[in-house]
This record gives sequence, structure tokens and C-alpha cells, in this order.
Amino acid sequence: MSDSDKDSGAWRLAPSDYLAAKEIKYALPNKPFSTYVTMDDGCRLAADVYLPVPKAGVTAPETFPTIAIFTPYYRRFALVDDTVATERSPNVHRYRNTFVPHGYALVVVDVRGTGASFGCRDSFRSPREREDYRAVADWIVAQPWSNGAIGSTGISYLGAASDFLLTSGHPAVKAVAPLFAVFDTYLENCYPGGLLLLNRLAGREGQLMIALDRDLRDERRKYAYFADPNLASPQPVDDDADGALCAAAVAEHHNSFHMADFITEFRFKDSALPYDPSFTPALMGPYHYAAEATPGTAVLCVSGWMDGAAYTNGSISRFLTYADGRPTHLLLGPWDHGARANVSPYRDKAAPDFPILAEVLRFFDHYLCGIANGYEQEEPVHYFSMHDERWRTARQWPPSQGKKTLYLASDNQLSDAPGAGKTTYKVNLANGTGRNTRYERAAGFDNTSYYPDWAAYQESFLNFTSEPLDSALTIAGHVVLSVELSADQPDAAILGYLTEIKADGSMHYVTEGALRALHRALSDPPETYRCNWPYHSMERKVAAPLVPGQPTKIEFALQPTSWTFERGSRLRLSIAGGDADHFGQVPHGRPPVLDLLHGGDSWVRLPIVP
Repeated sequence: MSDSDKDSGAWRLAPSDYLAAKEIKYALPNKPFSTYVTMDDGCRLAADVYLPVPKAGVTAPETFPTIAIFTPYYRRFALVDDTVATERSPNVHRYRNTFVPHGYALVVVDVRGTGASFGCRDSFRSPREREDYRAVADWIVAQPWSNGAIGSTGISYLGAASDFLLTSGHPAVKAVAPLFAVFDTYLENCYPGGLLLLNRLAGREGQLMIALDRDLRDERRKYAYFADPNLASPQPVDDDADGALCAAAVAEHHNSFHMADFITEFRFKDSALPYDPSFTPALMGPYHYAAEATPGTAVLCVSGWMDGAAYTNGSISRFLTYADGRPTHLLLGPWDHGARANVSPYRDKAAPDFPILAEVLRFFDHYLCGIANGYEQEEPVHYFSMHDERWRTARQWPPSQGKKTLYLASDNQLSDAPGAGKTTYKVNLANGTGRNTRYERAAGFDNTSYYPDWAAYQESFLNFTSEPLDSALTIAGHVVLSVELSADQPDAAILGYLTEIKADGSMHYVTEGALRALHRALSDPPETYRCNWPYHSMERKVAAPLVPGQPTKIEFALQPTSWTFERGSRLRLSIAGGDADHFGQVPHGRPPVLDLLHGGDSWVRLPIVP
């Protein structure tokens, strides 16, 4: 099936219909004008400015609202051969083509230490970079073409940058739409469940950034997003005719940090850099600064059910955190990171049909331009339920407070009532889940097929399976897993997977989650990272090794989803002690033996939608 919004009934005015009916009054300029914007420490950032060109008969205003895009992936490329038609802005052209024809100025900035900008990056999402965003906003509102209103959006790094701009508190920021973007970089990106994501993200992303920042073209072309052989160096700004300034900027990038090394400094959420005790992982997440966000600014949070390790958690927490005192909207679809693919096993094709940027345009038209387009009359939450393949709406998240609890019981059963006894499981640290999972896309791998051979991995798991369902069952939100267990080692990784086994025996992956036992202590989330699922701070001060042989309860949430199990299907809860394809070993070289107790503290709880 399709994820299209057409004829879904979930919108009063579907985004695609809004876009189709909207008159295009402007054309794109032949090329942007570009310049350096100087920061307060003297660092110069390269910026492209696209101004709308009025079509014949259109009387244009003298000033425009501005969409600001902050990217580390080159605002624009120079070309090897200028006579060949090549998209110079593969990372931002979608924003240019959407917003400029509808009357927005677009400003695209190479962030500090990237592209044609000077400086180097001293950390991932450096606080210094956040200060740059505010300075760029100051520059924008001082320009003669600016009407003083700024919005910001983008996917992944760009989306989090829009949130950091919001937290700068700049009064001109009226609306932001972070798309597929982290809220807490540590929990959602680097150490989901307290487990280091095996450098597949940090390592591959880090190698891409080295290739981009140092203009290593042969290395850069190994990544599908930048494989076009006609893409050359970062585009110099207009006043840099011979490219000497750009070359000097690229030379400074060689001093930038290396992500794969940098992230290992933070084994705990309250760890600090050994040379800078003020820098903890909290500074890498927009949530840390949320209390400083510009009052009243509207926020649109967008993610997908297989958006990386835990990006969906970030979008939901952003929605919950910013919901007080400002217009806040949430859109969750059947997508991977960046909505490159529709991940539903019931899709009719891999490419999504949903027009995300049409939704973003309507959002900006309403909150940034003040256009009365009825956006405020739409429900604040739209989400796609997989398997029944339909868009649904809600006033809150999660959509329903209904719960269904199934207990881990003897004979590998999921039962309606608690049982007795135990099941013993010997962990194999070499087991994995393959290369077609939720994790690959966020690391730059060009996946479009997800968990296609899921049944082949079942033998490596400890499985608990329910009786066939008497009627269809729809869930929406976080599935929560609780296990009472003991281990023969002082630490363990607990991974949980939820599967639908249909009446014909076919299996479909639904969702998964993980927690390092060391981090099992539950705590209240920070006020600026609101959540309605079990929260683990991952801080050293509450970390506790297991006492071998002593039972303990471990409770954590799987990644959120919405899924309909059909009548006659069985639910399977699978448990593993590692995933060698994605996480490091816990503990190193000591595969634990786990005893899972079948009492009232071993269960899986499902968020039910009527």
C-alpha cells in the first residue's frame, strides 16, 4: 500500500491538495548570491542567498520571510564541468525548490569548519556552532530583503540545527520544523539504551565528514548522496573568484575532531571531556537548551517508525517538551531516516508518496507568514499505522492510554497471566541482525529493504510466543518490556524484539529496543526532555553492576511504532544478549548466561488503540 495522504481522511486539507492548489508566483534565480558572514570571533561562514524572482504580472513585496538552512554537507558544489547539467546542491535543493517559488528567501550556510566556511569543529554540534546560528539570524534580519521573520528546517543534522536556532532565543525565529532530527544526541544517536552504536554511525558518518571537510573527492564518492563525479570542491563565495579563500578554509578543516574517537570519551551520560569538564554529552542535544527557546515559536516534529536508532523518540519528546505555551505538531510516518523509503512490509513500492515538504510549507505559510490556511484546525498529531496502512489522528501522544499485558511464561509462551519457573538463555555475542535494519540508513547506507529475512534470525533469540489473536489488535506508542532476571556476569545487554507471526507462518519485524543492564535504574526525565516511557539517565552516579546470581528487574521501552496485528496472528517477544552487527559486546568477551524468571515482573506491555 501507499503512504499517500490523498483520500486518507486524516486531514481537513491534505498536504498534497494544499500544494496543488497553491499558486506559484515566483521563479528561482539563475543562481544565488553568496558571501561570507563574519562571526564575533572573526570566523567567516559561507552563505548562499536565494531571493524569489516574481513572475510576469506579479507585484512582489520588497521584503520576504526567510528560511535558514545550516548544513555540514556543502551548501553548494563547484563543478568539474560547468557545461554539464548537474544539481549543485544535492543536500538542500529540495528546500530551495519548495520555498523560494512560494515567496520565501532561502539562506543556506556552511556551518563552521565545513564547506567553504572557515574554522574547525571542536565537537559534534559544538556550543560554538549554536552561537553562530544566532549571529546568522542577526545578519539575516539586518538585510534589506528580510521582513524580520525567520523559519528553519531540514533533515537530520539540518533539522537539529533548526532546533538549536530555536534555542538561541532569537526573537525573529517564528517557526521551526526539525525533520528526522535528534533531540538528545547521546540517547538517540550514539548510545541508544546505553550501548555504543559500534561506530557504524560514528565511524561511517565520521569518514564522510573527513572526506567532505578535506575535499577528498574519491572518498566522498563512496557515498551515494555525493557519488556524482561532476561534483568538485565546495563552491567559493562570489568575492572569492580564484577560490583561494575556499582553499584556505578547507585547510583549516584538517584540525576538526574525529567523531569515532570523540564519542568514546562519553561512556556515561554525565561523562565529561577529560580536558574540558564543562563539556558533557548533554551539550550535543537541543533538549539541553530547550528552556531558552524563543517564546511562542511554532514547532513541527517529523519522524518515521524506523528513523535510525531512536530518532523517533527525539521527535516525540520534542513534541511533548515544547507543547506547553506554543503551537506544536507531530507527524510520524512509515519511513526510515530522511524518508528515503517506505518501510512498511505492505508497501506497494519503496519510494514514499507522502509530500513531507508540502506539510512543512503549509506550516510555514501559517506560522511564519500569517496565512489563514486552516492549519491550526488540523489535529496536532498525525501518524501512520502499518499493516492496516492508514493515517490516523490524535490530540495527544500516545493516542490512547489502553494497555494489554502479556507475561513471559514457561514453554516459551506469552501468557495472559503470570507463571512460575525460569528460562535459561546462553548469550552468543557473535549473533547479529544483518545489514538491512533501522540503523544503516542513518549511517549513510543506501538501504531500501528492511528486515527482509527476519525469520532467519529467530533461532538465535530466546522467543516467547502468544496464542493466536481472536481479533485484530492495533498498537500506537511505546511497547514496554520488563524482565526479572539474574546473570552469571556483572553486566549484560538486553535486547527485545516484537514480531508478528501470521496464520500462514510468515513473520514481520515490528519494533525493537535495548538496554545495558548497568543502566537499569529508572529515573525522572529532565524537564526539557519529557517522555511518557521508562527513562534511564545513563549517568555514572546511578550505574550499578549486576550481582551475579541475584535477580533484578530490568524495564525499558522498545522503539515506538504503530502496527495492526491481524486476527489469527501470534505475537512473539524475542530476547537477545547482543547484536554484533550494530553494538559492542557487553561484557567484553564474557557471554553471560541469563536466567529469566516467569513471575509478575516479566512481561511485555502493549499500547492499545481502540
